[in-house]
Amino acid sequence: MPHQKIRKAVIPAAGLGTRVLPISKAIPKEMLPIVDKPAIQYIVEEAVRSGIEDILIITNRNKGVIEDHFDHVPELEARLAASGKDDTLQELNDITHLANLYFIRQKETKGLGHAVNCARSFVGNEPFAILYGDDVIIGEDPACGQLCRAYEEFGLGVVGIKEVTPEQILRYSSLKVDKLRDNLYKVTDMVEKPSPDKILSLFSILGRCVLPPEIFDILDQTPPGAGGEIQLTDAMLVLARTKGMTGVDFTGKRYDMGNKLGILQATCEVALQHPEVADGFRAYLKELVKTL
Repeated sequence: MPHQKIRKAVIPAAGLGTRVLPISKAIPKEMLPIVDKPAIQYIVEEAVRSGIEDILIITNRNKGVIEDHFDHVPELEARLAASGKDDTLQELNDITHLANLYFIRQKETKGLGHAVNCARSFVGNEPFAILYGDDVIIGEDPACGQLCRAYEEFGLGVVGIKEVTPEQILRYSSLKVDKLRDNLYKVTDMVEKPSPDKILSLFSILGRCVLPPEIFDILDQTPPGAGGEIQLTDAMLVLARTKGMTGVDFTGKRYDMGNKLGILQATCEVALQHPEVADGFRAYLKELVKTL
C-alpha cells in the first residue's frame, strides 16, 4: 500500500551566509550564480522534477531579490520579444511557471527548526519535502524525488544521507544506520557535531529530507539547542528514536553553496556540461592547468 504522495516542499533560504561574506552582505547566497542560473533555481527545478506542485521559500528581509527572480519582468520580456530573442524569452517565462511558488519571511533567525515551523499553515496535515537552500544537488534522478519515493514506500520520515570524512563528521550530524537494501537505510539515532568518541557512523544528513506533519508538534516542544537556535535535527532525533526514519544515500553530486570552494566547484563542473560554454571553457582549463 503506497503512502501519501509528496506534493509540497519547503526551501529554507533565510540564513545569513556568513561563510561567503562579503558577497552575501548584498546578495543572498541562494542567488549566487552557477554559470547563468542562481543556486535556488537549481533547487526549485529539482523539486519540480520530483513531482512537487507547491513550494514555499522562507526568506528574510534582505532577500526580496529571490522573489523577483521568479516573477515576470514585462519591460525585459518586451525587449527580448522585439529583438527576436525567443529562446531567452522562453527560458525566462519557464522560470516564472516552474511551480506554485509562495514566500514567507522568517522574522528572526532562530535556526532551521524555527524556519521550518514557519511553514506549518502552508504544509497543513501532510508530509512534505525540505530542500536546504545551501545545497545544490545535480544528477539524472532528482535527489528530492529519491526521498519522496522512500516516503511513499515506508511511510516514515526520510533523510538524504552521504558518507563524509572522519574530519567532516565532527562538524555534521552522525547517524546510527542499518542497511535495508541498495542505498536505503533504517535510521534510529543521530548526534549533532559528535565528539570523536560519540560518532555513530560516517553517514550524515546532507541537504534534503521528507518529514511527516507531526514534526511541527515536536518542534513546538524542542528547546533551543546549539547556538541558542531551534535545531531541526533535535526534532528529527525524536522521530528517529520513536518511529525510526529512512535514510537514502542519494545519487547526484552535492555542492555546498554556503562555502566558497563549493561555489567554485559547482561553477566549474556545470560549465563543463553547459551547451553554450563547455567547449571554450574546457579548452581554457586545459591551458590553465599547464601553468599550475
